[in-house]
Amino acid sequence: MTDMRLPTDWRSDAMQRRIRRRYTSERNFKLLGILAILLSAGFLAFLVITMAWNGARGFTRSNVELPFDFPKLAIPLSPAALTGGGDVDSQFGAADLPGAVTRAAQAAFGPNGAATVSDSGWLTLRAAIKNDPSILFRKATLAIPGSPALDVAESGHGDPAMRALYRNLKAKDAVSRDFNLAFLTDSDATDPTQAGIWGAFKGSLLTMLVTLILAFPVGVLSAVYLEEYAPRNRWTDLIEVSINNLAAVPSIIFGLLGLAVFLNTFNLPRSAPLVGGLTLALMTMPVIVIAGRNAIKSVPPSIRDAALGVGASPIQVVFHHVLPLALPGIMTGTIIGMARALGETAPLLMIGMRAFVATPPSGISDPSSVLPVQIFLWSDEISRGFIEKTSAAIIVLLAFLLTMNGAAIYLRNRFETRW
Repeated sequence: MTDMRLPTDWRSDAMQRRIRRRYTSERNFKLLGILAILLSAGFLAFLVITMAWNGARGFTRSNVELPFDFPKLAIPLSPAALTGGGDVDSQFGAADLPGAVTRAAQAAFGPNGAATVSDSGWLTLRAAIKNDPSILFRKATLAIPGSPALDVAESGHGDPAMRALYRNLKAKDAVSRDFNLAFLTDSDATDPTQAGIWGAFKGSLLTMLVTLILAFPVGVLSAVYLEEYAPRNRWTDLIEVSINNLAAVPSIIFGLLGLAVFLNTFNLPRSAPLVGGLTLALMTMPVIVIAGRNAIKSVPPSIRDAALGVGASPIQVVFHHVLPLALPGIMTGTIIGMARALGETAPLLMIGMRAFVATPPSGISDPSSVLPVQIFLWSDEISRGFIEKTSAAIIVLLAFLLTMNGAAIYLRNRFETRW
């Protein structure tokens, strides 16, 4: 007769030590998880605060209150000719408005006064004369955009002479700072005071539109076929493995594919949202297929059985019952994939979307840039004035990404069905 196992004595010292060790391990694991969450939140907060601190000035612009003595400047423009309906642009081209701004700045602030105004300050002067040609007969004070050197001096850096000149202007209330609306409405420019993100932002919207139109229907239909209709054989297994591998392929590979196929073979326009959307669609499609298959697989089989039981055809079961219930998960995966595509730079650089584009695109075949590439180009500029513009553009891109991810969370919570 074998010995029977005695009941565990939970009050013994050995068992009490084991229980204490187990509870201690559970507490340590819980604390480790909390520490990991706090560390992740800390890194995120550091990123957001750093970007906000560095980019806040990118949304503002310094202005110099520059007095103009137009009769003394003797700008060779005739108010009658400006209002006569002739070739106004050619008249301004011969008037040397940049020289007039330089002379006015030197007369008001000394020999180094021209360094306080932007190289594109003459555009403000031209707009003022166009709006009121009679200004040529009197004195007036115009708010001219400050130079990048003045912005640097305002932040306490840069040349000591420029910092002293800035303090002098500040004492005379000749310098101010206000919101730079042109940063949100203008396109790229060589002058940081005139550079804006609208061209790149519109290019990103057009590129994402092409990506969504191509990747979403193809990805969803592929997921439906693989999950509902495809036979289980080696060919289907090969397709599934290929899709999973494509989702993990580095993005620059898709850029090389787009360069070889869309540009070199089909001769599509370089640096266009059409080519960018085609390239990003190839990269986003595997993500949509995987998300779609998981969403379709999560629909209970009882839904299919009930639909078939009341006489629905297999096509009606899929498109009238299964697909609507799986749509929240599909949309969530699609938006997350689109958000990833929005932040990609490498594939778009490979297809030439790094050109200097001074006008926003009017269609998907026009030359354009996108926000990640614009940030990359500005970060490589020599002028210090582009540093703040780069941080401000990063804030806009992060806001765009957070908006898309927030939409994904809302759609998931709004339409999700719990079984």
